[in-house]
Amino acid sequence: MNRLTLVLLILGIGLALLLINNSSGETFGMDNERFASALYLTPIAVLLSAGILAGNRGNLPTVLRQLAIWLVIILGLVAGYLYRGDLQRFGDRLLAGLVPGRAVVTTTRDGAQEVILNKSMGGHFGTEATINGVSVHMLVDTGASSVVLSNADAQAIGINPDNLNYTVSVMTANGRTAAASVRLTEIAIGPIVRRNVSALVAQEGQLDQSLLGMTFLSTLGSLQMQTDQLTLRDR
Repeated sequence: MNRLTLVLLILGIGLALLLINNSSGETFGMDNERFASALYLTPIAVLLSAGILAGNRGNLPTVLRQLAIWLVIILGLVAGYLYRGDLQRFGDRLLAGLVPGRAVVTTTRDGAQEVILNKSMGGHFGTEATINGVSVHMLVDTGASSVVLSNADAQAIGINPDNLNYTVSVMTANGRTAAASVRLTEIAIGPIVRRNVSALVAQEGQLDQSLLGMTFLSTLGSLQMQTDQLTLRDR
């Protein structure tokens, strides 16, 4: 039996099993999608093995060693493909720990989406939010009744601070000051998106860091704070 015939035979048997088990959704205890992925890689393994055997006739130890090496490589590729989602989530969590403020997006068993934030070295929870299409770094502040933009961030997202009326009295770290009321077209943190959000713009020099306050946070399904982790859950 030549190599091509062997490959076609493997593919034919695999496809037949997929057709037979289509209604059950599983083949040999694996869901059909994963089985199909493994089936796709099997002919490659067969061809590699045949090539190794043909190139090392009479040298059994070398053949076995090379087969073992390729087997490990193929298994690693298969495992990486099958668990690519888990590996991506692990990588996101690792980066979130190394880069505080990076949002880690997860999906719960009931299909809801969560955004996980890690505490910064300064003891605050910060995140990169997208406001009107522009990335803005914000501190999560449950004590702030509204989303509050610094003067510089307001300019960055296209708001002209000189055209605003600063008539709303607010308390900041620098004391009591006046802010201007605005409407933000959109605020997004990962997959969590809110539109037409009420916000305030602080006067120049009165706020160093924009605040993600309750006009956004109160729209969430839940907000869970742990020692070094904050979980924002969409509705």
